[in-house]
Amino acid sequence: MPVKMILAIVSKDDSSAVSSTLTREGYWVTKLATTGGFLMAGNTTFLIGTDDDRVNDVIAIVEKQSRKRTQMVPGAAYGAAEYSPCPTEITVGGATIFVLDVERFEKV
Repeated sequence: MPVKMILAIVSKDDSSAVSSTLTREGYWVTKLATTGGFLMAGNTTFLIGTDDDRVNDVIAIVEKQSRKRTQMVPGAAYGAAEYSPCPTEITVGGATIFVLDVERFEKV
């Protein structure tokens, strides 16, 4: 059966809910503390190996447990060419998910 590697990048605020739900559903999960985006915010990147026919289930779990939220940031932090004292509201959170084919898998 084909195996996939899912890389799911979620906000650190949602990390615990994603991790506990995936684990409860029987998925083997590796968590990496990561930083990314223009805000340099804390994230968690999950490495999830699963059978091809379970990919959509994993994505549904991550999507359900990863909440989008709004955040105010200084104008210059959002890529303004010049400093602006006016804060800007942006959407953060949610998840970024990559699904990769696994050519070879061994557990030794």
